[in-house]
Amino acid sequence: MARGRRGFLLFIFLLSYAISTFAGKSYYDTLQVPKGASDEQIKRAYRKLALKYHPDKNPGNEEANKKFADISNAYEVLSDHEKRNIYDRYGEEGLRQNAASGGRGGGMNIQDIFQNFFGGGPMEEEEKIVKGDDVIVELHATLEDLYMGGSLKVWREKNILKPAPGKRRCNCRNEVYHKQIGPGMFQQMTEQVCEQCPNVKFEREGYFITVDIEKGMQDGQEVVFYEDGEPIIDGEPGDLKFRIQTASHEQFRREGNDLHTTVTISLLQALVGFEKTIKHLDEHLVDISSKGITKPKEVRRFKGEGMPLHFSTKKGDLYIAFEVLFPSSLTQDQKTKLKAVLS
Repeated sequence: MARGRRGFLLFIFLLSYAISTFAGKSYYDTLQVPKGASDEQIKRAYRKLALKYHPDKNPGNEEANKKFADISNAYEVLSDHEKRNIYDRYGEEGLRQNAASGGRGGGMNIQDIFQNFFGGGPMEEEEKIVKGDDVIVELHATLEDLYMGGSLKVWREKNILKPAPGKRRCNCRNEVYHKQIGPGMFQQMTEQVCEQCPNVKFEREGYFITVDIEKGMQDGQEVVFYEDGEPIIDGEPGDLKFRIQTASHEQFRREGNDLHTTVTISLLQALVGFEKTIKHLDEHLVDISSKGITKPKEVRRFKGEGMPLHFSTKKGDLYIAFEVLFPSSLTQDQKTKLKAVLS
């Protein structure tokens, strides 16, 4: 009787939890990440959204301020392993129960919450879901895209599950039962039990994917398309990951958040100074003029003219190495005049 009552209460709770979940946005929806997102994915999503909706960037915008508060609240829960575990199992009501009992160290752990709702023991762990292979693609992004932000269209081909004739064994699981082998003697046995599901087959399909390149992304950072990797029967698809690599550039070389380039000047310019600008990646002009003497191989730093930092308004620096172009020959008259000047 007690077991039946507990089952009924469990059903009522799950029903109310499902209704509340579908009625409004979940914390995962708020941060725009899947439920199985890693800590790093959650942190990255929060940084991106917080930067976009921060009150300093949206003064007087009540909607943006509310969005920022929702994002911060979602991150507070999902970045805390204990709170996230409670939320995943029991929703916001579970978090309220936990807070009411004092939260961490104050009493109510996950087992306490379960007993508070149902009067029973802890939930059994969910079966581990089989997942398909992740697909990792090296994506060479131009310095221009990494400086200003941009997008690339990439052709993607993968297996797609399609219906096929017939039935197949599916949702197989091992069930344990006891078999009597003698008077008062029982042996524990395991038997695989499967269901019959509609048959499926793999077909190859192709389509374009738009990959957004964010300003300041570093080599090795990934743009992830969740569940767009290789599919698997009776499981979840893997993820498609584009791993960023900086493509070589004809003028600039990137080192972290700094840019390096070489500029050639004449011997006369090296001695008496010069007025000169160079065109940057977004085509704005950088004044590199000098009024003094420039030595061959000399390197000068131009602060704030490097690459933007990811999720920041700051920039690295630009380093210019000067090459001095010497004349191939001098006349006797030129030599005489130079000796007179330089002596």
